[in-house]
Parts: sequence; C-alpha cells; structure tokens
Amino acid sequence: MQQVPEITADGSHTLYVPELDEHYHSVNGAIQESMHVYIQAGLNHYTKKEITVLEFGFGTGLNALLTFLEAQKRNLTIRYITLEKYPLLQETVKQLNYAEQMGVTDIFASLHAASWNESYVISPFFMIKKIAVDFADYTFPDHYDVVYYDAFGPDKQPEVWKQEIFDKLFEKMNPEGVLTTYCAKGEVRRMLQRAGFEVERIPGPPGKREMLRGKVKAKA
Repeated sequence: MQQVPEITADGSHTLYVPELDEHYHSVNGAIQESMHVYIQAGLNHYTKKEITVLEFGFGTGLNALLTFLEAQKRNLTIRYITLEKYPLLQETVKQLNYAEQMGVTDIFASLHAASWNESYVISPFFMIKKIAVDFADYTFPDHYDVVYYDAFGPDKQPEVWKQEIFDKLFEKMNPEGVLTTYCAKGEVRRMLQRAGFEVERIPGPPGKREMLRGKVKAKA
C-alpha cells in the first residue's frame, strides 16, 4: 500500500493511504490522538507495574514510542507485542517527525530497527516483539493486560473487526485488563460486549466525540 506523509493539526505526521482513503492517525493531531486513546484512556487505567501490551496495528510506531516514554516516566516494565500486516518501508519511517518533536530519535529508530517476529530489548524496562501477520490469522499465544485496537476502521477493513477476534482476545486477557479503541461504532461495542467485556463510551480525542473502552472484570 502507498503511504503519503501529511502534517496534522498538532504538527505531527500521519500517513494517508489513497487505496483505502484512510489516515493512520487523526488529522486533528496524531500525537494527541494516540496519547488520549491509548495512553491516557488505556495504559494509565491499568494499575499494575508489569504490563503486557498487545497492539493491533504497529503502523508508524507512534503508540509504541509513547508507551515507552510513559513506562520510563512511571517506572513501568512493559512487554510490548504488536501486530502488523503491512510493515512500513524504512524510507517512509524516515519521513515521520515524531522523534524530532519529542526529542527521542534513538528510541524511535530502535523500535523500527527491531527485527520482525523476534523479541527485542529496547531498554531494561521495555521489550518489543513485532509480528508480521494478518490479525485474523493470529492465535494469541500469550495473556495480555492492555490492548490497543488501532486497526483501520470497520468501513475500510471489516475483516479485522470480527466477533471471533474479540472472542479469542477476551479469552486471553488477564482480569482487570483494559482494551481501548478510537472506534465508537455501535456494532463494535456490541461485539465487545458479546465477547465478555464491560464496555463504556468515553470522550474521544479532538475531532471525535466518543471512543470505546472495554474492561475485563471477572471470568467464569
């Protein structure tokens, strides 16, 4: 897929995919969207200090970078597993300005330099494993505490917003686990509920009224 860098309202980049007529991040601000949806509404709502994160859609690496910085700030230990069907070319990665905006060039480069399908230690508190896979084919071999569901929208890639994916995911999430997604569609909310999540609509990032957060309480 072709990816075209564009500047968003907060000065950070997103990528536009002409084939899907879709952006990787909100044009109202890529960094502030990721911070709101995945860090503030997701990672920061999980209380333990040792956390396994599962991300659907490594994409630009922005969520991973922000998670690393939050772990550093809050003294967390993160095991970060991220799934991606369409890894970016390095020439595209080099056009993104997140590292320069946040002053973390070496870390951002390390996240993208990490080999696919292998565990890679970025720091003593942050390990990443990037897996090149179609979401529908992933078998969920681990147990997870926090999930970032950051796939392209249901209207663009309906095959990755399926009941069976959410069912498998719920089975592999630890008690008190948290899932967040920018998507607020009613059918997605109902699929999460059918899987077993307690779902709430919460305020979305700038330019989006609502988003969804699912929580894992007790399991039978």
